[in-house]
Amino acid sequence: MDFVVEDWGRVAYGEAWARQKALHARVVRGERPPTLVLTEHPRTVTLGRAASGENLLFAESWYRRQGFELFWVERGGDVTYHGPGQLVAYPIFPVARRVRDFLRLLEAVVVDVAESYGLEAYATPGYAGVWVGEEKLAAFGVAVKQGVALHGLALNVNTNLEDFQVIVPCGIRDKGVTSLQRLLGRELDMDEVKTRLTAAFRARFADVSAPTLGLSGPG
Repeated sequence: MDFVVEDWGRVAYGEAWARQKALHARVVRGERPPTLVLTEHPRTVTLGRAASGENLLFAESWYRRQGFELFWVERGGDVTYHGPGQLVAYPIFPVARRVRDFLRLLEAVVVDVAESYGLEAYATPGYAGVWVGEEKLAAFGVAVKQGVALHGLALNVNTNLEDFQVIVPCGIRDKGVTSLQRLLGRELDMDEVKTRLTAAFRARFADVSAPTLGLSGPG
């Protein structure tokens, strides 16, 4: 699959959500190619289709008073956090009905990035996301409308992990959250991580054909 990359920098979640939906509509109509959006958000809590609100630790009004934006959105999954230092990727890619295959490819992309830094990461069917040990490094939540995906993944790079303490991340109470910064013991250059993530996307999606996500080669 050939795709273009847009780097939006740091954008308020609500603005990015609106821009993402407009971009999604253009990809659906064939007016532009599949697009990988890279961005960061200010402190934001989002709740996906599986959320009931029980994994918010406070009333919604409390989050807003503390400087968090809060949104109920159409992606899969429960509650998660976005904030500065977290690299968010929105692959607006045609997936047709191959949603599970698409999610496995997204997981593989993050595992590849982690391994490029010498870290042993893994995905597990029991808990969505990519993990290092018992701690989540990246969260996933996608929606598919008219055969094209939106939303995507959030990779903790230099994220302030204390902000995760105001929710039960993804509704998982017995596991922690980590970041590349914590695992490597140093702050990372975000542009470098973006370069590695983009390269991993290109490698993993090289043999995937739009719009059906059918493999173009054998196997």
